[in-house]
Amino acid sequence: MEMDLKNIEDILEAVLLVAGEPLPVPQLSKLFDPPLEAEVVRNLLERIRSNWSGRNVELVQVASGWRFQAKPAIQTYVERLSPEKPPRYSRAVMETLAIIAYQQPVTRGDIEAIRGVSVTTHIIKTLEDRQWIEAIGHRETPGRPALYATTRTFLDDLNLRSIAELPPLAELDTSHLMELPDAPAKAAEVELALASPILSSRTDASDAPEAADRRSVPPESTQTVH
Repeated sequence: MEMDLKNIEDILEAVLLVAGEPLPVPQLSKLFDPPLEAEVVRNLLERIRSNWSGRNVELVQVASGWRFQAKPAIQTYVERLSPEKPPRYSRAVMETLAIIAYQQPVTRGDIEAIRGVSVTTHIIKTLEDRQWIEAIGHRETPGRPALYATTRTFLDDLNLRSIAELPPLAELDTSHLMELPDAPAKAAEVELALASPILSSRTDASDAPEAADRRSVPPESTQTVH
């Protein structure tokens, strides 16, 4: 049995190394016939993670599943493989993302009320194209405005499993958002957004949604999710 488990572990390791995207436990279970029990897969994944702990590549769990990735210490070298200039996001885009992340689900009107300025269609489209936000339903008020929430891609890019793991706003450094951010890549882009000072007086760490499901909508009579 131990040899069988070692073979299974080797297969899981190889699949995760070549997958190029996070893989959830149910999908990994179905690699085998009959499918493995989820607990067995999780235990083997933990063994793989432990085996790689001393290397510059690590196995991590994010919102979409498990994946191998380079450790932060060598990220600078990895980025040199793609020398193209990273996207540049305005402060308005980053603040909008931060509001959605901590207050979701929200409408454009909610965001405008917090920022005190209008939110253009371009800002919303920029975040949707980046696959960091999506419309998850509509609020049952005049005009039925769309309700926006963050996506699994947003969590994956931050190496998070749920929005409950977002850092408390009180712990974020806002000093580096005084100028237009030149977002370097993925997690660093989002870290800039989540340091937005515009939220400090409106949101508390306790406002973060529960870990169970980023799509869950508070049970208010004014909202309906389809």
